[in-house]
Amino acid sequence: MQVPGSETSEVRACVIFNPAAKGQKAERFRRGLDVIAAECALKRTTAPGDARVLSTEAIRAGFDTIFAAGGDGTLNEVLNGFADVPDGFARARLGVLPLGTVNVFARELGLPTQPDAAWRLLQDAGETRIDLPCVEHGGANARQRHYFAQLAGAGLDARAIELVSWSHKKKIGPLAYVIAGLKALAEKPARITVASASQRALAPLVLIGNGRLYGGSFRIFPDADACDGLLDACIFPRANWLTLMRCALPLVLGKRLPEGAVERFRSESLTLTSESPTPFEIDGEWAGHLPATFSVKRAGLRVLVPRRRGE
Repeated sequence: MQVPGSETSEVRACVIFNPAAKGQKAERFRRGLDVIAAECALKRTTAPGDARVLSTEAIRAGFDTIFAAGGDGTLNEVLNGFADVPDGFARARLGVLPLGTVNVFARELGLPTQPDAAWRLLQDAGETRIDLPCVEHGGANARQRHYFAQLAGAGLDARAIELVSWSHKKKIGPLAYVIAGLKALAEKPARITVASASQRALAPLVLIGNGRLYGGSFRIFPDADACDGLLDACIFPRANWLTLMRCALPLVLGKRLPEGAVERFRSESLTLTSESPTPFEIDGEWAGHLPATFSVKRAGLRVLVPRRRGE
């Protein structure tokens, strides 16, 4: 496999994937594994958490391009495997082959949603650097740090992720999140305090973006830039049926949310706290409970992206 921008240099590439992944995309991907295996190493996961371990092992073994073949959860595990190696983010770069239900980060990068098409496109990819967000949480004696690629959320959306039925997700895809969200909407709302260096707000739902997209194609953060060294927060002071009705149509039509329905922060760091147990998520996966501090390292992640015409 060639290094983007070079006609002679060779890289060591590794694809980490779940052989038990369901669906037509996963089946087509498995049928093409012989082609992929001829160009790079394959590492198969067998249980949750394996992708993180395999990513770490691959970087330590000298692989400098790590492909995450899966959904946003697999991507997040692979990304955090980079962090488990000293200078891991400098030693290796990330490639994405979308196999999951939503694949928000792949869409943000402009990749096809079919993994075989993404693989072909990334054979002549360019490399870019984007910001690397992380979250720190837990008590003083059990402080944890997790990195994420695209988005995070606390309150209503994280509670919906807690309530998602795995069987429903496999049967009906993204609609499972809608059903879980309606269940979460019926519960008592959280009271989250959001604080940056210059702003403060109280809300039941806080979404944090390193890119423009949320939940697939919804442009929750239309002005976000993954290279500006800042996190974008979309804060909903109210999260009820009225807010849902005000926001649903603009989201579906690809338009901006009504600015009267949200507050927006842009900051290098955001701290979220709550007096009651309130969940948060990163890259669409439940991650823990508040309090948590979100921050970003500018240009901290090397990632493969499709070349633009003329490059």
